Amino acid sequence: MLTDTRADSPRPAVRRLRLPALLLMCAPLAGCYLMQAASGQWQVLRRRVPIESVIIDPRTPAPLRLSLENARSAREFASRELQLPDNRSYRSYADIGRRYVVWSVVAAPEFSVSPRQWCFPVVGCVAYRGYFSERRARRFAATLSAAGADVVVEGIPAYSTLQWFADPVLSTMLRDGDDEVAAMIFHELAHQLLYVQGDVQFNEAFATAVAQEGMRRWLSRQGATQRLARWRRGEQFETAVVRLLLRARQRLASLYASGQQPQQMREQKAREFAGLRRELDELQRTYHREISADWLAAGFNNARLASVATYYDCVPGFQRLLAASGDNLPRFYAAARELAQRSRAQRHAQLCGTAPAALEGGEGRRPAGTAR
Repeated sequence: MLTDTRADSPRPAVRRLRLPALLLMCAPLAGCYLMQAASGQWQVLRRRVPIESVIIDPRTPAPLRLSLENARSAREFASRELQLPDNRSYRSYADIGRRYVVWSVVAAPEFSVSPRQWCFPVVGCVAYRGYFSERRARRFAATLSAAGADVVVEGIPAYSTLQWFADPVLSTMLRDGDDEVAAMIFHELAHQLLYVQGDVQFNEAFATAVAQEGMRRWLSRQGATQRLARWRRGEQFETAVVRLLLRARQRLASLYASGQQPQQMREQKAREFAGLRRELDELQRTYHREISADWLAAGFNNARLASVATYYDCVPGFQRLLAASGDNLPRFYAAARELAQRSRAQRHAQLCGTAPAALEGGEGRRPAGTAR
């Protein structure tokens, strides 16, 4: 089962022997969802090649060689400077020959901004289902939509298997540039460092906060002042996008709790999303930056807002925790692990009571579709 949507692992070869167990796990499941997950994972793993081998191969195109050299450096930095797991993950490369490695399906009821949950062995309950086939993802999404749910399908460039396997750098990770590759490596390794079963918001916010700090240190260490300034400008735009989305989510949550008649709520809901689209268009003009046309064309609904909230509601809390730790990563990790031992209610009370204003000036993981 996959852990990460956006955003959020091959070990020694003996690990491959665990795949038949994954195949057997899905035998009693309707539709055999885990079968496609196990099969898709196997297809990714069998394409792995050591990054060093790709770099020294004279047939490797120069742009790919440079990208993998950057990924190799970021991987070493992650363990050496960020104290993230030092294992075989992201030391190999897999060209999977498609735009995304997996497609995530998120669903929410017609009058709720809380996502539907699915529960699985190992990872617990998550607010999405991941498919290695876009066709299968959209087919499943159609069944949810036909039942009256708001649904969104998004392509995902990377994920973590939580050290069940040594995750490779994927060709899908390279499309958005070297800095995005480094950020994804930091994010996914953070999942390997700390993962709380069944608490997607905690997990994604922790990994996002680690990636933020990792990028600040990574670019500062290189003396890449222009790249760091560009990254921060992109983060400011992305934070502004998230702020709009979370505010819309809050307004809709109030609407759905108002007790109005369904038709009245449908009309106000439609007006809310139309207004959100206008706000985003204005934001693009203000920042002179663009949101992916595909992302905008997919439209807005409760599932879209629920997906964003999963990643960002708890990020400011982790930012505060890092500051309280004196920006010392080992102390920050220890504090996060201590929180992980508490109940979900206690964790969220401390970390996730996030109003949109709390995001002012904050930096978050890029919402799908935003451009730097």
